[in-house]
Amino acid sequence: MLTLLFVSLGLLLLLGLLFKFAFADGDFTLISKKHVKREAIEGKVVWITGASRGIGEVLAKQFASLDAKLILSARNKAELERVKSELKGKYAPEDVKVLPLDLASGEESLKHVVEQAVSLFPEAGVDYMVHNAAYERPKSKATDATEEILKTTFNVNVFGTITLTKLVAPLMLNQGGGHFVVISSAAGKVPSSGQAIYSASKHALHGYFHSLRSEFCQKGIKFTVVCPGPIETSNGTGASTSEDKKSPEKHVSSERCAELTIIAASHNLKEAWITHQPVLLVMYIVQYMPSLGFWLMDKVGGKRVEVAEKKGNTYSWKLLFGEKSKTN
Repeated sequence: MLTLLFVSLGLLLLLGLLFKFAFADGDFTLISKKHVKREAIEGKVVWITGASRGIGEVLAKQFASLDAKLILSARNKAELERVKSELKGKYAPEDVKVLPLDLASGEESLKHVVEQAVSLFPEAGVDYMVHNAAYERPKSKATDATEEILKTTFNVNVFGTITLTKLVAPLMLNQGGGHFVVISSAAGKVPSSGQAIYSASKHALHGYFHSLRSEFCQKGIKFTVVCPGPIETSNGTGASTSEDKKSPEKHVSSERCAELTIIAASHNLKEAWITHQPVLLVMYIVQYMPSLGFWLMDKVGGKRVEVAEKKGNTYSWKLLFGEKSKTN
């Protein structure tokens, strides 16, 4: 009887976990952290790149509401000023700093920008460096990518981001610590047909920042790599965007993505996945059963590119079961 009771409880627990997983919008560790640790954010200097729109804009609004001191960067100064004017918080909008930045401008230019950033809040430094800026093109065949697209993608997503990190890290070491929050992508964790160049750039970031964490984890610098799947953004930016708003498959809102990103950072999670099914399931399978995961992605790959070319939904369950998603 006692054995039957334990088996029944175990089955109930398993069913509960499966139900929770079916409707989750993040990995188990992330969604277990329910709330932001406000004390980890309040009064801290947060520098956000790609802050003029999309996820970066929403991150700025949520960090401001948590009473962080903000530095907003992107190429478009006018849009940064617009974002600044809409922020609310203890230090917003009056004390929010706008600092135009082009990640592809080269090390000398970025060095000058970093010097400016450090001077904006004297004696405070930079507590959080949020790498959100990214370059992404519509999905297409890998062989169709031009050299210009390859160079532009890596100049922004990889070389610029790494160079900025290389310049900010010594300052964090001197001030006794800091935290890099890297907005990567699910495409940086699993094969992503139709996004070969973008996926390669995000895989590069994973290799760099996880290696950097190993070097600096004993020196007070923390790293959180965030991997969003398809995200619903109001103006087409971010780690990913909704391609088919009529699709029944859910996309995580940019507001929820930003919230979970800040939760992950405030709890010092090393990596966080933000996405609904079926992408979340695929990420787990590729992570823990790579042979099966790669087989699934090979099954989907060619069809996904075809659906993308027809402006259909490339994140549909139907791709796994041999059907093509409806096009617009």
